[in-house]
Amino acid sequence: MNKRLSILLLGLVAPAFAAPPAPVEMTVYRSPTCGCCGKWVAHMRQNGFAVQDIQTEAMDDIKRRYGVPTTLQSCHTALVGGYVVEGHVPAADVRALLDGRPAVVGLSVPGMPAGTPGMEMGARKDPYAVVQFDRSGQASVFR
Repeated sequence: MNKRLSILLLGLVAPAFAAPPAPVEMTVYRSPTCGCCGKWVAHMRQNGFAVQDIQTEAMDDIKRRYGVPTTLQSCHTALVGGYVVEGHVPAADVRALLDGRPAVVGLSVPGMPAGTPGMEMGARKDPYAVVQFDRSGQASVFR
């Protein structure tokens, strides 16, 4: 085999042996009694996030500290890549946020809609929107 062909083949095979991307670090604050929050944490871990899971009774203080508007609050609050993620936001939307880097405080799925990650209830799926919010509390649909 000539040298040029060997280099070409190595270029095609090497990516298959490349190390997987490092997990994205995330800190999640949640009530110790909330089961759906634990399921959302599992969803994030299954989708490549390295989650530090902090259970606390001070959730109102956490939401206030990180600027989550009252109308957008849910059961858990996460910090990732300089953003706040409130509630049952799908991992794909968190990835899109981190890839796009919009000038927002973060994302939210207000309330606890059935069918969102961690809130699976069989075939039941409530309509919901993933919203982005800024420092003034203004919200708009993210995706």
